[in-house]
Amino acid sequence: MKHKISILLFAFIASTFIVNAQDEDKSNIQTYTPSKLLNQGQWDIKWFNNLYTETKFANSSGAKTSKARENYFTSSIEAFTGISENNRVNIGAIIEYRSNTKGGRQALSVFSFKDDPATERKGITSIAPAIKFQPFKNIGNFSIQTAIHIPLVKNETENGVFLDQTAWAFQNRLFYDYSFNSQWQLFAELNTEYNFGSKASFANNTVVFTPGVFLSYFPSSKSTILGLVQHSQRFGNFTQDYTALGFGGKYQLTSTLNLETIYTNFVRGTDNGLGQTFNIGLRLLF
Repeated sequence: MKHKISILLFAFIASTFIVNAQDEDKSNIQTYTPSKLLNQGQWDIKWFNNLYTETKFANSSGAKTSKARENYFTSSIEAFTGISENNRVNIGAIIEYRSNTKGGRQALSVFSFKDDPATERKGITSIAPAIKFQPFKNIGNFSIQTAIHIPLVKNETENGVFLDQTAWAFQNRLFYDYSFNSQWQLFAELNTEYNFGSKASFANNTVVFTPGVFLSYFPSSKSTILGLVQHSQRFGNFTQDYTALGFGGKYQLTSTLNLETIYTNFVRGTDNGLGQTFNIGLRLLF
């Protein structure tokens, strides 16, 4: 059933692409950054897929050791709409589906249709009501997104296979962008999380700070090449950190549909796995 839902979603987005294929005069790659809020009645729907494959572990001193491959796939759907006449408040929701495998299985095993409880788990793991707002009237390129992630997972680990945390997460994401000119743009994000509500969770009573900086170059108004640096630090009952470098791009397929791809490499960390992520997403703006 879950795979049928993904197929239907893809068919919906593909049909939107066909309908709008001839309407490509308007560019929104530069205009609608994550910092930009929607107009009243406007919709922003994003389907983002992240495949993280891990082959190393960094201990408390940062020393790296090899390990059997583990794979973590997250597919999320975010839907937001503008509700205020002054275009300073958006509301929405986020839903996440995960598929994880272990035991040295190949990275694409997360898409397997077989059911092997000893090496894999999958399912819808969380939902999150969210609000996004512009706190300062005169700073339109700065916004904050607040969400409460409600876990739908009963046990984090079963048969040695981890799926997702059972702790709730109060998340705040701060977005800011600055355009140097028509070809260069800087985007910065600070993601903060407070995890609580489940004593059985590894994340319980921890705080996470994840700043990131993205530098974008626009060869044209409808395409972007970007590089990124990201660091994540967890404090509290459990501590860990990592630093990742990456690159990617965006392309405006139609006036309403954008394609995004990103690759990242976890170059260092402490008490954390190290690997690579492969990301692809579709964004529908109308």
